[in-house]
Amino acid sequence: MIALLQRVSRAQVDVGGQTIGAIGQGLLVLVCAEPTDTPATAERLLAKVLKLRIFGDAVGKMNLSVQDVQGGLLIVSQFTLAADTRSGNRPGFKDAAPPEQGRALYQHFVDQARAQHPVVATGEFGADMQVELLNDGPVTIPMRVN
Repeated sequence: MIALLQRVSRAQVDVGGQTIGAIGQGLLVLVCAEPTDTPATAERLLAKVLKLRIFGDAVGKMNLSVQDVQGGLLIVSQFTLAADTRSGNRPGFKDAAPPEQGRALYQHFVDQARAQHPVVATGEFGADMQVELLNDGPVTIPMRVN
């Protein structure tokens, strides 16, 4: 699975002009499933997301996780993270999981996040979403687990 983490002061996702998910301080987690991913892959990714130390401690050093700062998670599906741009000008998406598999893995990731973390908001799988965020730092971390 692929994730792009953005440390945020706040973030929200809208669908059809309605806000469906929002957080204050925390992580915007853009997630993409790949064809070889399994529920165990999603669980490994979530474990890394929850423990990644990218929040500042008392002296400003990145030593704290989203759990340590009691931040929120805004989890948004984004198959375009699997874009292949090596040739031509139009990205290919063959490396993204098929929609049914992607939906199931995204939902598993969200369900596990809700079971392990107190503040979890989401986007809507497959929807045309508008994501608004205030990137803190900025800190943006790509992450991949197999």
